[in-house]
Amino acid sequence: MNDEIWTKIHQLVQWLDEKDNATPAQARLLRLLKVQEEVGEVAQAAMGAVSANPRKGQSHTWEDVQNELCDVMLSSMVALATLTPDAAKVFKERVSVITDRSLA
Repeated sequence: MNDEIWTKIHQLVQWLDEKDNATPAQARLLRLLKVQEEVGEVAQAAMGAVSANPRKGQSHTWEDVQNELCDVMLSSMVALATLTPDAAKVFKERVSVITDRSLA
């Protein structure tokens, strides 16, 4: 991920910090829980894309699923940047660990 994306993520964290009435500890927890909420929306969109609920039929598209996955990624990045100012470095290192282990 490039620096521009992480700059925008840190801007979002700053904006959230300024607008949030929660304590810093509560904000950290709520941002972690937001990731789970977004994962649920991915599941809902995927079920809708394959018409898994006969009552609702095809309520979503695969584009909806893509958008929800992006929301998961964005929420995860915001949560990580809330936990550490070195989020980009932490993420890059973790990607290296996973790819090195998986592709070895």
